[in-house]
Amino acid sequence: MGAFFFLAFKASDYFEISKNLEIFADVYKEINTSYVDEVEPGELIRAAIDGMLNSLDPYTDFYSEAQVEDYKYQMTGTYAGFGLSIRTIDSDFYIDNPVEGFACQKAGLRAGDKIKSIDGTETYQKTKNEVFELLKGRAGTTSIIKIERPIVGELEFELTREKIASKNVPYFNLMNEIGYIKLAGFAPNAAKEVRDAVLNLKNNGAQKFVLDLRDNGGGLLNEAIDIVNIFIPRGQVVVETRGKFKEDNQTYKTLNSPVDIQSPLIILINGNSASASEIVSGSLQDLDRAVLIGRTSFGKGLVQSTKTLSYNTSIKITTAKYYLPSGRLIQRLDYSNKVNGKAFAVADSLKQKFKTKNGRFVVDGQGIEPDLTIEKFPFSELSESLLKNHLFFKYAAQYREQHDSILSPLSFEVSDEIFSDFCKFISDKDYAYVTKTEKEIQQLEEQAIQDNYHDLLAEELSKLKITMSEIKQSDIQNHKEEIKRILDSEISQHFFYERGYIESRFDYDDDWEKSKELFSDIHVFNQYLVP
Repeated sequence: MGAFFFLAFKASDYFEISKNLEIFADVYKEINTSYVDEVEPGELIRAAIDGMLNSLDPYTDFYSEAQVEDYKYQMTGTYAGFGLSIRTIDSDFYIDNPVEGFACQKAGLRAGDKIKSIDGTETYQKTKNEVFELLKGRAGTTSIIKIERPIVGELEFELTREKIASKNVPYFNLMNEIGYIKLAGFAPNAAKEVRDAVLNLKNNGAQKFVLDLRDNGGGLLNEAIDIVNIFIPRGQVVVETRGKFKEDNQTYKTLNSPVDIQSPLIILINGNSASASEIVSGSLQDLDRAVLIGRTSFGKGLVQSTKTLSYNTSIKITTAKYYLPSGRLIQRLDYSNKVNGKAFAVADSLKQKFKTKNGRFVVDGQGIEPDLTIEKFPFSELSESLLKNHLFFKYAAQYREQHDSILSPLSFEVSDEIFSDFCKFISDKDYAYVTKTEKEIQQLEEQAIQDNYHDLLAEELSKLKITMSEIKQSDIQNHKEEIKRILDSEISQHFFYERGYIESRFDYDDDWEKSKELFSDIHVFNQYLVP
């Protein structure tokens, strides 16, 4: 084992590695023997491993025997459970979003139900990991979950765990000849799900496509390649990987017959589109097959491989970088040249220009830039505070209990009556917030004190504060449309789960509106694909 360990290192490193391993062993022995309090050997070693990996990049991780199953879920999207996600509010745990068609939803549990206990163990003030451990188990096993529901009170449910496979394509739909496909992940079968969605939409009259990769953090490389292949002929280079060893240097080409190489295609991306999402969007951009709309992607150009270690542990380690068909590497942060442990973005002076198939310029070192950028404006401080305090979520749970049904998410609208009811609901809730203007007034007052002008400006500053307070009292009305939009999504999701969330946002989605506008004039659309 020792001889094999050194094979990957050049001869000049042998002494340095051997010396430092010996020093590490001596330090560990002294701590374990002499430290004033009792220590856990496993925790010490794990801290050392984590510290070593943290010096590299955030994608290289060690998985203990207990964590291996969690990692398998990340890679496969399959797990045994009840089909629910949870959110923490203060020291309580709530069902956040039941997965439609599985145990939690079928039993009648709802988003907004507060989890009181699992098999008799109270969840209040537990850690999230402790609650996850209570929810875990083999398929076929059961648990008793006690919840507290708004208006109704406490209820008990007996749930049976089952094998749950997350959908890579949770939603697709045909809207006025546009086939919209939401791709949420790149777990196994992602390409098949996209292919099936494209075929279904084409058979029902789709002539243009929107592939939504926003907030998709990536996954399996082979699924990304096969998804590109749906829109690109066989034999086309999609991506190259380059690493330290010969086996890490690979060129990946499309291997299958495509489904559609002609229909106009738009891909939606944002700052949370990463890794495999960037391979799909970047490759189709480089090959001039799609127009990209949205915001610049995350910028992850690194490839990880999983290595099995002793005692049923494993390590996910960065083994290569990937390069798109134009030759560009889109990695944004340079982890090889950290300063005080912090990685910085690739300097502008080091970025290079490359050309797409048609000769358009693209740049490396900064993620994938869309062909058409749509500015995304943040919510108001009021809405951010209401979201942070989970008040939209809690109101939607109460609304769900008071109403048996609503119109479909594409038709449902938050009325003025619902808005007024929400205002009443939050009237006795704590959601204090500080506006940017208030921060500026505070800074002005502090500067006035430093400059010895405070006494002269005290009256004017006081008037500003009073006026600002009066304006804030009308903030609810000033941001009425924004608040109604968020309520629309929350209420729709409580009734229709993930589909409700996706469909409720179409009316307010600037990226989707721009896609429809661009598709309305194919001449303009095609102009984005030429130099």
